[in-house]
Parts: sequence; structure tokens; C-alpha cells
Amino acid sequence: MHVDSSTRPGRVPRRPWQWLRREAPPLALMLLLLCAARDTLANHYQVPSGSMQPTLQPGDRIVVDMRAYGLRLPFSSIQLLDTGHPRRGDVAVFDSPADGTRLVKRVVAVAGDRVELHDGYLRINGRPLSRMPRQEAFGTRQVTLDLDAGGGPDIDGITVPAGKLLVLGDHRGNSFDGRFFGLVDADKVYGRAQAVYWRRGEGLAWRPL
Repeated sequence: MHVDSSTRPGRVPRRPWQWLRREAPPLALMLLLLCAARDTLANHYQVPSGSMQPTLQPGDRIVVDMRAYGLRLPFSSIQLLDTGHPRRGDVAVFDSPADGTRLVKRVVAVAGDRVELHDGYLRINGRPLSRMPRQEAFGTRQVTLDLDAGGGPDIDGITVPAGKLLVLGDHRGNSFDGRFFGLVDADKVYGRAQAVYWRRGEGLAWRPL
């Protein structure tokens, strides 16, 4: 009896389209699930500039929790589940209201906060966040500032309205942030940066943010 070698177990058929027709659907499904997980659960991001120095360095790669501020329908902005809201001190990833560029900045004020900024140092609701030079405390989170280029533009006093956030860079004198493009919609923030997992010149690392 003659057996066609093209049908033997473990061999790819001579007609490649037969193999593609059989394997393409599960491969496409797997790819779709991976993309959906990246869009709604966790993602990574490469820091493009020094606006968040010294916390983040240009070229750092960070892990972003896409569930932190709501579980969304994959590939959309439709929220399926409310899982939290941006808080002061969070390092958030969002699109610039100015031109849509993906940015990473620190949330420094939320709805209802009265904000002042002078010489790079914040006062929130009348209370200074700094108790020592180049340091600010967001609750228990201690943040180091870069003021080598000065503090950048001051804020004489604004109250953040409902649904909005004020975001700034830790490198206060070298950051294109809310002082230039205005307040950010809280429900448009993609996720919260969790940690640096790769630093240029050092390689793999895990630096919680």
C-alpha cells in the first residue's frame, strides 16, 4: 500500500496553505488575546526624556498597570469596571492634551485640591509638601526633585475641578507638563507606572515607583 509522505504525522503538508488554513485561526486568536491583555491588563513603556529625573531616566523601561484606574474594553476607552482613581504621588501614563503624545508624569493634585507652586516646590491646600531641600512627600511616598534647571513656571493658586488632575515632572525646570498644556482628564489616564525594569547602562533591575 502506498502512503503519501505528505500526510505522515509530524510533517507539514506539501501544500502550505493547507497548514495555514488549519493553524491560522488558533494563532490569530492567541495574538488577539495577547494584544488585548497588553491593552487592558499590563503594558510597558520606554521613557523618552529627562522630565521625570531623577525618578526616571531617559531610556528607562517601565511596567505599567493598565488596571489601576479601571478595567476597559480592549482597544477602546469604554470602562467595564471601576478599579481605582489616580492619587497624589502616582506616576501616570496618559496622552498629552496638547498634541496626543504619550507622556509619563507625576500626579500632584486631584479634584478639589488648591495648588501653589513656587521655585519648584508645591503647596497643596495650604500645606507645603517639602520638609527638606529637593524632597517632597506625597503621603508616605518620598519623592526626590531635580531643580538643577530651576523650578520652572510658578503656579500662583488654582483649584483643580472635578474630573481633572494636575501633573508635573519631577525635573521641575525641564518638564513639559500641566503648567503648559493644562489639566488632564482623570478618566483618560491609561495606567499607573509600577516599576522600572530596565535602566540604560545597568540592564535589568526592579525599581518600584
